[in-house]
Amino acid sequence: MTTQDIQTRGEALVAAALAKDAKDAHRHTDFFVFGRHVDEGIPYWERAVEAGDIWSHYTLARYRKIRGDRAAADALYREWAEFDGGCAYGLGVLLREDGKTGEAAEWFRQGWENGRHLDCKIELGRLMAAEGRCAEASAFLMSDVELGDIAVYRWSRLFDSFEEVFDRVAEALEAAEADEDGPAALAAVRELFELDQHFADYPGLAPRADALYRRGSALSPEAGMYYAMFLTETGDEEAWSEAVELLLRAREAGVPQAAALLGNTCEQRGEMAEAERAHRLAVEAGEEAPQWNLGMLCLRLGRYDEAERWFGEFGEDDKDAVQQLARIAALRAGGPRAADEPDYRQLPVLRERAEAGDAEAGYAYADMLNDWGGKNARYLIPWIEPAARAGNPDAAYDLAQLCAKLRRFTDRDTWHRVAAEGGDHHSCHHMGWLSDHHRDYQEAERWYVRAAGLGSRLDSMIAGRLMVQRKAYAQAEPYLRRAWEEGDDSDKFRTETAGYYGVALRHLGRLAEAMNLLTLAADRWREDVLPLYDPDDLDLRARMIRPAEELEALDEQLDAQLDAELEEDDEE
Repeated sequence: MTTQDIQTRGEALVAAALAKDAKDAHRHTDFFVFGRHVDEGIPYWERAVEAGDIWSHYTLARYRKIRGDRAAADALYREWAEFDGGCAYGLGVLLREDGKTGEAAEWFRQGWENGRHLDCKIELGRLMAAEGRCAEASAFLMSDVELGDIAVYRWSRLFDSFEEVFDRVAEALEAAEADEDGPAALAAVRELFELDQHFADYPGLAPRADALYRRGSALSPEAGMYYAMFLTETGDEEAWSEAVELLLRAREAGVPQAAALLGNTCEQRGEMAEAERAHRLAVEAGEEAPQWNLGMLCLRLGRYDEAERWFGEFGEDDKDAVQQLARIAALRAGGPRAADEPDYRQLPVLRERAEAGDAEAGYAYADMLNDWGGKNARYLIPWIEPAARAGNPDAAYDLAQLCAKLRRFTDRDTWHRVAAEGGDHHSCHHMGWLSDHHRDYQEAERWYVRAAGLGSRLDSMIAGRLMVQRKAYAQAEPYLRRAWEEGDDSDKFRTETAGYYGVALRHLGRLAEAMNLLTLAADRWREDVLPLYDPDDLDLRARMIRPAEELEALDEQLDAQLDAELEEDDEE
């Protein structure tokens, strides 16, 4: 595609916008979007926006958002949201991601009622369900359904399933309460586990689940243990004391694992004295695993005599315990800790400094807890966030990872952007993936190039792959050469690298070098490369090279080259 072609299309887009020909403007916009010319399309969309073209508003807003300018996206969507369902939808999603759910609901409702935009209807139903109004959400989605509205059925069925769980558990608990039947109450509470994966997306479910867990725990200490786990995962800090009481009550009632669970959770929160007490209670109850936990706790805190005693309980036949005893002996003799092992004895000092306002100490404290084995993302985030806000890219990356675990995807992407701009190659890779996911391939390539420059061999391959796909073979060659030369046969992207590097070399006229690479790729592509990607992603499949066809074309080039050489020899 030449510069003249792009300019011709762009001017046609602007002319269509000025002529108020929405259909033609849409057609020319698709040329830039599906032709992967977003960079080139932006200045023309800006001019079309000035001319009042709605689709250009929507498209430009979408790419402003993808590229990090949410304020500009908001303004563009807002100009036409009152009159256009697509812009109302885009604005609603943006507001929902920013936590402004009330305003988002208003725009989704407007986009549905005025524009019959089905995605607005679905998102409004999801917001209702997120508030716990599942039956209302399902009824709304199934109202005024037309032919082709099949997408609403999936969501309606999901919300109905929430109601079915609540009704089934409530009915079972009512019967258990009438009979004062603890085991029946426990069985009822366990059915709530079906909802665990949905609380993050639909927080309005939590209060109803809480009430049912509370009823079950009144009849069964073991149900109380599960209630404590629920509170730990979904409750606020005030719920922690109640969770502790429930676990202690379960332990006193002889529930296995209750004390050990309390100990592990206290460790995740950095409350080591409480963790130690809980582990000791579990050991007193005859549990073996907490002995190991006590040994590791004492070892990490430098209490070698106690650690030795706990590991000694396992006997000489336990290889892991013997290994830990040898480690203690080495540390006693002045040997160094493992290079990647933090000095956990610093935890109390770091926490004290963090509570006094030292952001870096807070990050170090949370990082140690995470290394210790704690996976409580909700607890770690407040300790890490100050350092991330202060510009620490490592803290921003770790914060993004924790947000992902909590399904807070907008926050995840925000912190990955901060970390990427600060020079974290993992976050640069994520930003490349995110741009690619939204089919902004030029922006994706820039992020992958940046990640490659920070040392990532994988991103060097991906950057080169994108360059080959846009036929920039000379640009792609150094990235693919590096990925190939620094890789080895253990690299699961080895065959893919060979394929794209071979294509680049073929088009650069380095035919002999391309031969071995393309031969390898053609032989192994189906087994090594295709399983790495979603078979239903038709756009990805359309962009992917076909090594067998490339190898055939290379053979033809070599034959033509040989014929030309023979012809020259004959002439001589």
